[in-house]
Amino acid sequence: MKLHTLLTGAVMASLVAAPAAADLVLPDLSYRTGPYAAGGIPFSDGYQDYFSLLNARDGGIGGEPVRIVECETGYNTEKGVECYESTKGEGALVYQPLSTGITYQLIPKAEADGIPIHTMGYGRTAVKNGEVFNWAFNFPANYWDAASVIVNYLKDENDGDLNGKNIALVYHNSAYGKEPIPTLESLAESEGFTLDLLAVDHPGQEQTSQWLQIRRSRPDYVLMWGWGVMNQVAIQEAANIRYPMENFIGNWWAGAEHDVTPAGAGANGYKSLNMTKVASDFPVLDDIKTMVHDEGNAAGDGSNVGSVLYIRGMYAAMLAAESIAKAQEIHGESDITPAMMRDGMEALEITEARMAELGMSGIGPEFSVSCENHGGPGMGVMQQWDASSGTWTSLTGFMDSDTSVTDPLVVAASKAYADENGVTAACL
Repeated sequence: MKLHTLLTGAVMASLVAAPAAADLVLPDLSYRTGPYAAGGIPFSDGYQDYFSLLNARDGGIGGEPVRIVECETGYNTEKGVECYESTKGEGALVYQPLSTGITYQLIPKAEADGIPIHTMGYGRTAVKNGEVFNWAFNFPANYWDAASVIVNYLKDENDGDLNGKNIALVYHNSAYGKEPIPTLESLAESEGFTLDLLAVDHPGQEQTSQWLQIRRSRPDYVLMWGWGVMNQVAIQEAANIRYPMENFIGNWWAGAEHDVTPAGAGANGYKSLNMTKVASDFPVLDDIKTMVHDEGNAAGDGSNVGSVLYIRGMYAAMLAAESIAKAQEIHGESDITPAMMRDGMEALEITEARMAELGMSGIGPEFSVSCENHGGPGMGVMQQWDASSGTWTSLTGFMDSDTSVTDPLVVAASKAYADENGVTAACL
């Protein structure tokens, strides 16, 4: 029953559980090929391994086995839409596209089809407003939260005052990379810092001009909204110009092991945000090794277990599994529908007691979801890379975002979307 992948575009590729009927179907829009595969692989491995664990240990969720339908997108928006169209008929309960570009295209499709989407820490930030986006969720945090958390961290590092500081944003020149700009521009105005915007075109291998500009202007801080090879190149370029790594901060998609290891000792001190705690000793990982990997059912080769993005994929799977269990509880049905899944996601509550029971105590913040708030608490952890030990260290606990800044932006953006698309804001 080993997972495998057919990298042929929009086709079903792997199964976690055998039954073809009365199972819980979860598509995995993965990318194990291309310039973004280094991030896509560990996330998918963690996502699939957790459901394999639930099948092996618990017989699935609520007595129903989980079946993963994996479809390779290559982080390509067109292929992502093809994957959605080819897998939705399988009985898909929820989609996690792991791509902002794909997410933008799927939100209206999934709403029309009545299938929820979960974009954990990415996608269209305004989805936090569940009254407009009934079928999309981005808990526990979004891009605007990430931007605000980073600025709050920098304020703490500067005795609460960023006035006169210069901050540069190196960003992927796509919908993903542009997401934090409105928040950072608003914060620049209120906090008194200047903001320089430096776009990097896909896939991000050419950044010489951007880092020459940084070498000339020598900003106080450089922030990065990158993904895939772009992160590796940026960190190496920063090391080449001897930019102080402790002042270089990535978002939570620019802070994995593969982002920093190519630069060797030059990456030492680099910081990034994370939406989960850094840890390789969660008890659930021992269960995965024993009941999934040792049984020959791992999604990958086992090398990613405990890494930043493996943990994140596992965390995303846990949130989906808990939403399924909540939906089963609400409706008194074990074989739930996508509409029931949506109800479970909107009623989700994650407590520390439950995380501890699941063998991942402290992995994320406590939070609950509601119609008005599909985005969760909007918190993040700052971490730093230690090149000598090859590990990330958490510098903070879960830090708050400034909702007085981000919430009005969410309201304005969601209203604009509703007006443009003829959506009447209301709870289902």
